[in-house]
Amino acid sequence: MTSHILHRQTKKPLPTVDKGEGVYLFDTEGNRYLDGSGGAAVSCLGHGHPRVVQAIKEQVDRVAFAHTSFFTNKPAEELADFLCARVPGDFGRVALVAGGSEAMEAALKISRQAHIERGDEKRTHFIARRQSYHGATLGVMSVGYHAQRREPFRAMLSQNTSHISPAYAYRHQEPDESAEEYGLRAARELEDEIQRVGPQNVAAFVAETVSGSSLGVVPPPPGYFREIRRICDEHGVMLILDEVMSGMGRTGTLFACEQDGIEPDIVAVAKGLGAGYQPIGATLVASKYAEAIVSGSGMLKHTHTYMAHPTACAAALAVQTVIEEDDLLPQVCARGETAMKLLRDRLGQHAHVGDIRGRGLFIGIELVADRETKEPFEPDLNVAGRVKQTAFENGLICYPNATNADGVRGDHVLLAPPFIISEDELAELTDKLAKSLDEAVSTVN
Repeated sequence: MTSHILHRQTKKPLPTVDKGEGVYLFDTEGNRYLDGSGGAAVSCLGHGHPRVVQAIKEQVDRVAFAHTSFFTNKPAEELADFLCARVPGDFGRVALVAGGSEAMEAALKISRQAHIERGDEKRTHFIARRQSYHGATLGVMSVGYHAQRREPFRAMLSQNTSHISPAYAYRHQEPDESAEEYGLRAARELEDEIQRVGPQNVAAFVAETVSGSSLGVVPPPPGYFREIRRICDEHGVMLILDEVMSGMGRTGTLFACEQDGIEPDIVAVAKGLGAGYQPIGATLVASKYAEAIVSGSGMLKHTHTYMAHPTACAAALAVQTVIEEDDLLPQVCARGETAMKLLRDRLGQHAHVGDIRGRGLFIGIELVADRETKEPFEPDLNVAGRVKQTAFENGLICYPNATNADGVRGDHVLLAPPFIISEDELAELTDKLAKSLDEAVSTVN
């Protein structure tokens, strides 16, 4: 039957999902899939969690939606209180939106508005990193630099952006450098770019705390973000952290930047915030910048119809309450260690696995044509796509992607299973991934 949906890809029909239970999804043909990537690092509590489902039902029974030009609502207020109380730093306000792209778009516009409200109107330039991804709207696509996704729209993108190298030790750390020395060198590219653009013109530096789908889960080198924070402070540049993928417990702390010992000025979260039970994202703003808007014009110059959606906020608050009350973050750390051991024992010496890295239950496996030279596969071989399809046929959902090595070449697999995954299920994930990788590579060779 022909679908009237304009799907992500239109050449091949998709199976129809029927139900979800725990870490598994089932299609209408009865096939079972282990959700090894939480979709796109979304389903942190798995599928069908009873407390979250009940919270949504109760909120819909009261009121599903009320427009924010007329009302606030209790779930939104409580969610904002929850987030501000737990983010590292003095954060006074939150914009509650409908997803990650919206959260990052809001971050850029709030940054600009706050500079204007503080009388710093020249600051219009944003600096980010190559091989980054911050969302699909034109504003954040301008700041991001995922070559394939960006190319069709390049002529439409903002020119008020520039990019420095990613913090990517596997590809860019020199043999004679320590991890700390590399981190400082990578961070100081920001200083050079600020000076090139003119410090008075730079609004913010934008970075994923732990790089997600574009690089394949690359944690920052030691000291990198502390030096970035110092540089931003020196030049009055805001630090915007994109934790859409890495935040909300995915790396073992509620906010990924807690492990780097820094406080951002703006941080965006989404995916794990609502765990897929409702579409939601959030942009948290440090008090000193939020207050400039509150005590200045008193109007946020960035709004959406579905901001602070009561049902979405009720779902997100229930998700975060479950994570906290069930003490799942230590489990994320423990299961992450187990996953890394299983993967390294099984794939650590694989001829086409160059690197296995990550934090918590956020793991990347970089695939290479040659392990010794780190030479990537050629793009036309579509290794990432082959791995994804083969794994799916074997009952595993994982998140392969490409172009990580240099913006054109490079393949990796991203894993982000639910926080509730058991050790036996991690072993199943590892077995299915190893089998699928061997099968996919054999078709290339």
